[in-house]
Amino acid sequence: MAAAPRAVPKWPPRRCCPHSKWRRGRRAPGRRGGEEGGRAARRPRVTVDSSKAKTSLEALKISLRQLHWREYPFGRRLPCDIYWHGVSFHDNNIFSGQVNKFPGMTEMVRKVTLSRAVRTMQDLFPLEYNFYPRSWILPEELPLFVDEVRMMKDSDPSWKPTFIVKPDGGCQGDGIYLIRDPSDIRQTGSIQSRPAVVQEYICKPLLVDKLKFDIRLYVLLKSLEPLEIYIAKDGLSRFCTEPYQEPTLKNLHQVFMHLTNYSLNIHSGNFIHSDNVNTGSKRTFSSILCRLSSRGADVKKLWSDIISLVIKTIIALTPELKVYYQSDIPAGKPGPTCFQILGFDILLMKNLKPMLLEVNANPSMRIEHEQELSPGVFENVPSPVDEEVKVAVIRDTLRLMDPQNKKRKDIQCQTSGHVSEANEDLLDTGPADGPEHETTRALEPELPSLCLKQVFPKYAKQFNYLRLVDRVAALFIRFLGVKGTTKLGPTGFRTFIRNCKLSNSNFSMACVDILYIDITRRRNGMGIDHKESGMCLQAFVEAFFCLAQKKYKSLPLHQQVTLLIDFCEYQLSVLDEKRRAVCHADGPHLTPAGHHLAPGAHPSLLGRSASASKLSDYRNHR
Repeated sequence: MAAAPRAVPKWPPRRCCPHSKWRRGRRAPGRRGGEEGGRAARRPRVTVDSSKAKTSLEALKISLRQLHWREYPFGRRLPCDIYWHGVSFHDNNIFSGQVNKFPGMTEMVRKVTLSRAVRTMQDLFPLEYNFYPRSWILPEELPLFVDEVRMMKDSDPSWKPTFIVKPDGGCQGDGIYLIRDPSDIRQTGSIQSRPAVVQEYICKPLLVDKLKFDIRLYVLLKSLEPLEIYIAKDGLSRFCTEPYQEPTLKNLHQVFMHLTNYSLNIHSGNFIHSDNVNTGSKRTFSSILCRLSSRGADVKKLWSDIISLVIKTIIALTPELKVYYQSDIPAGKPGPTCFQILGFDILLMKNLKPMLLEVNANPSMRIEHEQELSPGVFENVPSPVDEEVKVAVIRDTLRLMDPQNKKRKDIQCQTSGHVSEANEDLLDTGPADGPEHETTRALEPELPSLCLKQVFPKYAKQFNYLRLVDRVAALFIRFLGVKGTTKLGPTGFRTFIRNCKLSNSNFSMACVDILYIDITRRRNGMGIDHKESGMCLQAFVEAFFCLAQKKYKSLPLHQQVTLLIDFCEYQLSVLDEKRRAVCHADGPHLTPAGHHLAPGAHPSLLGRSASASKLSDYRNHR
């Protein structure tokens, strides 16, 4: 198993709002004037459809002005380069360009779905995924929750736990409450129609000024295939508005003490709006890091742990995201490319261990807040802290997604013949972000350096061993059969078993059908998705784990699953080679990757030589 990631450098905090000069109306260098302005004028401007931007509109407008890009606030008949949606991928019917949402992301980061995805990874790699609190899904796991809590209390009578109940589709703190015992769960009809997650409450958080706080970090998922992740170098720290005390029966319901949600605490009389990033009820994360560093805390290790948490969480989410993606944009069908800004809510424990609270598909990008001037009269007031962080995130996301930069990069790749592969580890001390970013800075000299730092594939070597479920999802997608579906039918499951040669005298096709029916019926009974019948990816993963445990006994689960994936991939590669041999019998011989073979070489021999070594491994583990 790979070693734990090492420390990363402390990213320097921003000293001032990097775009404040733009708000004062200062003329940008190179705009329609002089030689430099002439070059900028000749460059075709990137077009952005902001008609569906909603609450992120003001920050987006500022970003577009800084970039000198062309905004279409009411849409455009002709296609735009980028479409900025406020809620979901389906806000517009788009057939080209880029859109700032992935299909299925909203469903994937709901509390129940996120808990299921992380739990799958906890089954495989329990030590690597110990940053997510122990969770139970209601209502189907309520009896399990009751039994496990009773067993733990019996084994340790002094244990007095606190749990937090979070409605699945809730946001802004809606419906969240704390309990001390499973019997305290609100047994109402809504728990059946509105599933929830109950988690162990973190009773010993890190405090600043005697207040509990959490961190909102912005993460750019630039692409799924290949996986590319960026993390903003600064974020927001959102504070409770009452001094923290560990939960007791008396203070259990004091939300301003226990819940860090901004939308709740803003209604507290103790909430402090501040123009200073170091004070108030909302501050920059960099200001907290500076304060921790002054106390002697290891900020580099903290950043390393946060980066590790983010990468591992996205690795848990990507398999099902790929299923949604192929459903909405099947291969060969015209459609946009996707990217998305995610909001990671992280709580620091007293020992500085980061814990994941939740992931937001649509993090608030508002840069103002409502202030009550008189009873019933409200006014939107700018928030300097929000503006400093959020405008930079949106602007630099657009810079990274700039289609003209991509064209230039493709031309450079064709000219040079290759792209240098990053070979860095988590001890990298340089601020450089690679050739693409150097090009961006050279073409936009008036803009600050990017606030987004690439963490994947930059640190891929430390985390690729975790991507087992990604490979299982690739098998699932291969056997879906019908384009645009997200569920595997019984015929597709039988074809998977047959093609991968997983049935034998001890596991007949009748047993295969029983396994399919049992798992699918139970999953559908959980009310996960009734839009179409069949086996969803999570059910397929469960079935795959069962098959791995049958085939490779007395091994840790992650080794069993790895061996079964290798075995299936080997069987499918042999099948593909046979099909290619038939198709290419009269044509030019190419390898699967499209590379020409040496004279006299046969395409199937290359694959068989690699597959033979894998097969010997399988036999050694039988």
